[in-house]
Amino acid sequence: MKKIYSVFLSIALVSGLSVACKKNNQSVPEAAKPTADNIEIGTGNNKNALRGRDFHLNADVLAGDKISDVQVKILQKNTESYSAPWKFELSWAEFKGVKNATVHKHFTIPAEAPEGKYDFFFIVLDENGSKLEIREDFVITDPANVPVDPQIGRDMISRNGQLIYYMETWVEKELIFKKGDELKAHAQVNEIKGDGVLYSVLIKRSANYHPESVDNLDLNKVIVISKVEHHNLPAASKVATLRQINGVWGGEDITIGATEDFNEPKPNPVSGEKSWASGQYDLVFLYKNTTYNRSTFKSFPITVDYK
Repeated sequence: MKKIYSVFLSIALVSGLSVACKKNNQSVPEAAKPTADNIEIGTGNNKNALRGRDFHLNADVLAGDKISDVQVKILQKNTESYSAPWKFELSWAEFKGVKNATVHKHFTIPAEAPEGKYDFFFIVLDENGSKLEIREDFVITDPANVPVDPQIGRDMISRNGQLIYYMETWVEKELIFKKGDELKAHAQVNEIKGDGVLYSVLIKRSANYHPESVDNLDLNKVIVISKVEHHNLPAASKVATLRQINGVWGGEDITIGATEDFNEPKPNPVSGEKSWASGQYDLVFLYKNTTYNRSTFKSFPITVDYK
């Protein structure tokens, strides 16, 4: 009888240990990690930066729980050699405590940054202890050493043939256009060669849409004033303007109230969410050199009085 009792006791002990082990081995559910979409590291997501110049970063972040911190780190690679040790780190605690955020930042790459290839880290820390870390190959170059360095200049804006803005000079404090007025916008892009495209567009402020590169241009949200392409522009030409690229002035102006814009090769109707209305607009020039994947943009505030 004692033997039978001992056997049952042994079985019970083994069973208990087995259940305990199973409970101990059950994995704790992993905390949901942050995610990021619409990532742009550099204008047009070219993953390049010029030292001493403005740098563009964008990402739409969704936290697993809530954002604790958003960070950027630019670190030298172990496999590369540099003229001096250097690293760059930024943190934006302003996003702390929110579930989702658009991280749209501009900052200057220090002029002392050595040229070379780097590791670029975009990091999101979550309050639940999880972490998103995105690493990309990244290049920092001196502006003097790039094949093209697009610069928008000699820009001018006129209303009904009267110049109201020219090269950083505001003839009027506020650029106001009424229904039926002719808006003419002209820009010059310097330091380019090869192939490229230049847009000038009008965008409602209420659309909360701020494209900074041709790649992100949504033609359903903008009124195109002009689109001009250049091909095989020789290096010696150094300058391309709307006139010099096309040899004509066409497509540089639009009437406030026009039913179609001047997109090429097919105009788009000015309707739906981009229909004319009174309010604040942005006049934006966007240029991309498609040969060398270099982009730039410039924006001006204007007011439309559409009574």
